[in-house]
Amino acid sequence: MFDIFFNAAAGLIAFFYSLIPDYSFAIAMVAVAVMLLITPLTLKSTKGMLEMQRLQPEMKRLQQQFKGDRQKLNEAMMKLYQEHKVNPLASCLPLLAQMPVFIIMFRAIRGLTSRVTPDSPFVPKHLDKTSAIYRSLVGKTEMLSFGIDLAKTPVRAMQDNFASGLIYALLVVLLAGLYLVQQRMIASRTVSPTMSASQAKLMQYMPVAFAVFQIWLPTALIVYYMMQAIIRIIQQQYITQRFYKKDDSLGKQAQAASATAREMKNSAADDKKVKSKKETNTSEPQTFVSKRVTPPKNSSVAPTRRRPQPPGKNRSSVVQKKNKPNN
Repeated sequence: MFDIFFNAAAGLIAFFYSLIPDYSFAIAMVAVAVMLLITPLTLKSTKGMLEMQRLQPEMKRLQQQFKGDRQKLNEAMMKLYQEHKVNPLASCLPLLAQMPVFIIMFRAIRGLTSRVTPDSPFVPKHLDKTSAIYRSLVGKTEMLSFGIDLAKTPVRAMQDNFASGLIYALLVVLLAGLYLVQQRMIASRTVSPTMSASQAKLMQYMPVAFAVFQIWLPTALIVYYMMQAIIRIIQQQYITQRFYKKDDSLGKQAQAASATAREMKNSAADDKKVKSKKETNTSEPQTFVSKRVTPPKNSSVAPTRRRPQPPGKNRSSVVQKKNKPNN
């Protein structure tokens, strides 16, 4: 059912290969085409995300006002979105669009070097058998571009020859560096009131971990992701110039609103701690002071002892027995 998408992606690779018969060029141009297709969604989602950030102080006030009443809070939030014409799902559009594209391109690129067995020649999938790229790959065991076998994984390359395999490892390191630059560009202008410093660091280095994972994937995919990362860096630079350059720009307003929301959150947390501390102090039980009945040890006052009375007799020395009357 999904073969039509895989065939279209592979056909796009074949088209660029027909222009310049180089595998790296064809794969890189496909990455450029995909990123240009997603760019309008990225810009739209960025604008929507900034508009949401600009409303964060109002959202915090509503959360405090309707604390404990989920229904009224949702109604107030929806009214706030309608008044400012903000779509809370706008920032999810690029992610939703990129996931199927990621899967399609992954399958299409891996299909170029498909094999029946690990050591058998290529049997390319999703390609027109009359295309130049199909004829160049079918029956071959290498996908060479600038002396690098794009069909080989970095791990396999270093296992076969560690010295020559270092160039494959260097590509992975370069990809990780590109991801790190991209994430730092985003983190430098984003202030999230709900994210701690450790969470921000984790989000920053997660793409780097994804890059390291590429050592087990064909190098052709690394070329594709590297070109995507370069286009994303260009996108982020454009976003910075468009939304953050002026003092009254949408990005600057969003940053100020995020900082205000963070201060409101910290203030609410401090008030909660103070209130909890007061409640703890007032709820502490008062110290009970018992009256000592027996004198303390080593006291100079001798304790008074009562003489035990024999059982059956009145133990009170005050009450006297009445005499029986004489008959």
